[in-house]
Amino acid sequence: MQIDDKLDTYSPIYLVVRRPEQNKMKFYRFDPETGRQIELYEGRNVRLTRIVRLTNVAMISCIYIGARGAIGHHPAASQQLFLIVEGEGWVRGETSEEISLSAGQAVLWGKGEWHSSGSVNGMTAIVIEADDLEPERFMSSV
Repeated sequence: MQIDDKLDTYSPIYLVVRRPEQNKMKFYRFDPETGRQIELYEGRNVRLTRIVRLTNVAMISCIYIGARGAIGHHPAASQQLFLIVEGEGWVRGETSEEISLSAGQAVLWGKGEWHSSGSVNGMTAIVIEADDLEPERFMSSV
């Protein structure tokens, strides 16, 4: 796949087919307390929290939101799992309510769901975009 093949995904013009029953933010935890102790391979003081199992094409990115930074309101091109790995910030779904999150917490947006995120002091997140995400199989819901 060439870069040009993905440009439509990030175009400022969107055609969104919505399924309201699927478009509700869901929150999860992946902090050390939710993981399991790993002792295989002589593991010591190691905890593992599974996130998702992917069976189709996915885009996995790391996003750095600086102090007083934000990503504007936009629809998710596919399901989007936003895992905060450092710092703290806020997310917003289809309402104007900003919900505070910090490292070890995650939010899942459905395909077509409008959302935004930002931070006062800075935040780093891993973003997984795919059509077949099922984080509830592995992570604890909040």
